[in-house]
Amino acid sequence: MDSHTVLYGVIGDPIRHSKSPVMLNRAFREAGINGAYGAFHVTPERLGDAIRGIRALGYRGLNVTIPHKIEVMAHLDEIDEGARAVGAVNTIVNEAGRLVGYNTDGIGYVRSLKEESEPDLRGKKIVVVGTGGAARGIVWALAREKPAAIRLANRTAERAQALAEGFAPEDQVVAIPWASLREACADADVVINTTSVGMSPNVDAVPVDPTWLRPGAVASDLIYNPLTTAFLRGAAERGCRIHGGLGMFIYQGAYAFEYWTGRPAPTDAMREAVLASFEAAATSA
Repeated sequence: MDSHTVLYGVIGDPIRHSKSPVMLNRAFREAGINGAYGAFHVTPERLGDAIRGIRALGYRGLNVTIPHKIEVMAHLDEIDEGARAVGAVNTIVNEAGRLVGYNTDGIGYVRSLKEESEPDLRGKKIVVVGTGGAARGIVWALAREKPAAIRLANRTAERAQALAEGFAPEDQVVAIPWASLREACADADVVINTTSVGMSPNVDAVPVDPTWLRPGAVASDLIYNPLTTAFLRGAAERGCRIHGGLGMFIYQGAYAFEYWTGRPAPTDAMREAVLASFEAAATSA
């Protein structure tokens, strides 16, 4: 680092599990960019302070993770059309002091799901568990793929209903009661966990019982730490195809890198760096 180093980072609560610094610092090195990326623990009551600090210090870009993706919008100068439609921001670009919010979650997730597990989502029945900031971007991107139905389930039913009502009737997005989740999973082609249940360090927790899924369906989890969650392990034993969160994590970071730098993201190197960090952690454990 020197006085010409361009600064980037990620904010969240919690944040110590994040592999974003490992991935994006590798991306900057690979691309020959003098950039540095850090992770910052920001609690909800300090969110406004954090964004003012980023602006004052001249950070070029910021990623935003749980639980700030919705609330951060109030602190920005401009929201990209896609992020505005989603109702959540996970990437901020500092354009000479003007902070612009984008959402790369949904496009990153769908790219990963189609490449790794289900190439054609048209006509599929999809269940989404959880309705937080990440879910918003994912549902928006999934709806563009013309599935037969997207069913939203959340323990707080009002949140699922509010999210569903933000979509047009032709998007086929509906909220279902939590009590109906088991039946919906049994009928689904794809079941997606968008919650943090099962994330390190609480690796034994599951968002739904994986035995509710039918064999052959896709079980998908946004969590990438651990790479294979308890939910995915149980679904694999059930005979499901499984899709972890690593691909989404790589691609949402890649799109953010491209917004910040205007350069193609070195996705192979980014994936290699994240996997190497998991291997190193396993070796030292």
